[in-house]
Amino acid sequence: MAKMIAGQALVKVLEEWGVDHVYGIPGGSINHTVEGLYLERDKVKYIQVRHEEVGAIAASADAKYTGKIGVAFGSAGPGATHLFNGLYDAKMDHVPVLALIGQVPTATINTNYFQEMDEVPMFADVSVYNRTVTTAEQIPYVINQAIRAAYRESGVAVVVLPEDLTEAEIDYEPSKTPRVWENNFTQLIDGHAVNDGISMIQNAKHPVLYAGRGLLGARDTVERFSEQFHIPVITTVPATGVISTDHENSLGTFGRLGTKPAFEALQHADLILFVGSEFPFARFWPQNVKILQVNINPYDIGKTVPVDYAVIGDAKTYLEALMKKGLSPEPSQWLEQNRVNKRNWDAWLDELALDDSKGLHAETITKHIAEIAGPDDLYAVDTGNVSEWSVRGLPMNARQRFAISGLFATMGFGVPAGIAGALNAKPGAHVWSLSGDGGFSMVAPDIITQARYGLPVVNVVFTNNRLGFIYKEQVDTGQHLYGVDLTEADWAKVGEGLGGIGFTIRSVNEADEVFAKVAKLQAEGNKKPIVINAIITPDDPVATAFMPLDPVLYGEKTVNDYAAHYGIDTAKQPSLGELLRAQGDML
Repeated sequence: MAKMIAGQALVKVLEEWGVDHVYGIPGGSINHTVEGLYLERDKVKYIQVRHEEVGAIAASADAKYTGKIGVAFGSAGPGATHLFNGLYDAKMDHVPVLALIGQVPTATINTNYFQEMDEVPMFADVSVYNRTVTTAEQIPYVINQAIRAAYRESGVAVVVLPEDLTEAEIDYEPSKTPRVWENNFTQLIDGHAVNDGISMIQNAKHPVLYAGRGLLGARDTVERFSEQFHIPVITTVPATGVISTDHENSLGTFGRLGTKPAFEALQHADLILFVGSEFPFARFWPQNVKILQVNINPYDIGKTVPVDYAVIGDAKTYLEALMKKGLSPEPSQWLEQNRVNKRNWDAWLDELALDDSKGLHAETITKHIAEIAGPDDLYAVDTGNVSEWSVRGLPMNARQRFAISGLFATMGFGVPAGIAGALNAKPGAHVWSLSGDGGFSMVAPDIITQARYGLPVVNVVFTNNRLGFIYKEQVDTGQHLYGVDLTEADWAKVGEGLGGIGFTIRSVNEADEVFAKVAKLQAEGNKKPIVINAIITPDDPVATAFMPLDPVLYGEKTVNDYAAHYGIDTAKQPSLGELLRAQGDML
């Protein structure tokens, strides 16, 4: 047992849970927690961000990259309220985050004191655990319980800390209870659920596996399952990488951020194995397809789409149980023609990457990243059109990790997640943040944070001087184009002014030159952040939420109009329906 201020004891609890960095900005009501960080600075690094929102988003990204809890703090009043954006990102994507919230001294609570707010109800909706400590001695216990709750519920734990309690001296003794954060039990799957799943697969002619975040870390299982049952795989966007992106059975993602092969596979599927996901856009799947859903959370079963068969259980364990039955049907034209469709799509993206006759395509940039990305690199992807380009073009074929604001979809995610990525990256790995100019402008000052801590994140800004994702929505709904234009800025110069290295790209040739320089800088051990201002064509990414390329389903005129709008050569990009009909393989 040792005497210390409660703020230091708090940080010692974080140490015991394996936390090695914390984000925030000091303030009067949180300063004794910051003092604790100073006293334990050799074990827990304090990361000074330029805005608490950035710290909270970075903490959420920590959890997405590692599965371990992220931690951010804010002082009473504005420091606390600035955290909300990042905390809601963590809540909606179900990752563990601890928020430490400053409060005025206990003697001044309920006296209309400066920056006094009733903080517990403020955080009630975003949190799975939400407490105000009432004595200094209970702070270590409450922090321990908060972290356990965040792991148990995969969500946000909030602890409100009155200023005078964190500065009080207490006797501190580490908790004897082990800090366990992962399940350490083996689950058994009901044999009936396994047999019924096998029967549904056997009776299906065009099955697909729709894989979600519940299969993260189970790539080997997903790939072996796909190969054994000859089933193509579609993933949700946050689950990008649960199957290698260059695996021949991987079709990419579905929806506005999706791919042609994924969209068309669902239009011809007769069974969807909906595994480890609560995908909100499942409601837009075809209505006549059978769905078997597997989810460890009973609340998520049937939440977004009615299902024909429900399995409450671990996603990986269920797929393993199916494989143990030994079934391996004969290879089919269904799988082969989906592979052909995916190869055609990839070839078209490669063509876009090489063509700047009408302006630089975003695909040029993602292709260059793919060419020099290493096996342990991390990607931090912002919200908007950049999400579409990233999930279609970034390689997830080794041990790369990927973070995106999934269900919350907040702009400004890329730069903070890049900070988190750099703090969690393996030696020799590189970190890429990808943002549109709209999202980047929200958080650009935190390039200073990257520079301050020697985090050589490569920040790519796709500049088209518009809020492209929202622009497309206004066009599609017949609204006036209003509020979606952006004032031009030189983001390369901004990056240089904030302590980084800046480059501008306007053409394929300039892209070749700049990425060669970036690769050289990183190979030489560069420690500065890099900002690449990629000035791209304002054209929208090809719309994949609805891709009417099958003349039998949609008519020749519809196909021709769609193909002409996006510059698609239908001779090189025949629909999956045409490929299947040529092989006599239709439902």
